[in-house]
Amino acid sequence: MNNKFLELRDVLSKNGFIVKTFNNISEAKEELLSEIKKEESIGIGGSMTIQDMDIYDDLKDRGNEIYWHWRKDVENAAVKAINADTYIASTNALTMDGKLVNMDGTGNRVASMIYGHKDVYIVVGKNKICKDYDEASERIKNIAAPMNAKRLNLSTPCTHTGKCIDCDSPQRICRSEVIVHKKPGGTNIHIYLVDEELGY
Repeated sequence: MNNKFLELRDVLSKNGFIVKTFNNISEAKEELLSEIKKEESIGIGGSMTIQDMDIYDDLKDRGNEIYWHWRKDVENAAVKAINADTYIASTNALTMDGKLVNMDGTGNRVASMIYGHKDVYIVVGKNKICKDYDEASERIKNIAAPMNAKRLNLSTPCTHTGKCIDCDSPQRICRSEVIVHKKPGGTNIHIYLVDEELGY
């Protein structure tokens, strides 16, 4: 297991998060399926990590009520996800002092990560672990944001340069930054640290 994970697990636990470590995404998926009850409704935030986990169909097939705006089988899924019992997402960056750093375009993902659900599961690959906030911010500006903008076929400067210039583009996706320092009250936040590179 990655030594950083062991150090980070202790720091995150002190910050009130429930932390588990996994060798690969398959182990994390198996644990997540066992943790979430079949009668629970589930919202999913936009995430390449969760898409790579390939858990949506497993949850749906066993009978969970599930809302993910990346899938078109439920109308107004992003709105309905807000009221789900459980929320699943990833984070743009995770610092070694135990902070979750996220940038969002619409705000639905970052809002649901901190409020409104009984349980929130954050799945994090080793590529998203950063030394501190400054490194996390750089990661978001020059890796996560440009790659997501390119994935969405947006016409923002970062899709051409690969770097953030703090643009004023109407299609800008960097609009709301949320930093979670400690576990918010009223929500159990489970952080799954996976020893693989996942998502952007």
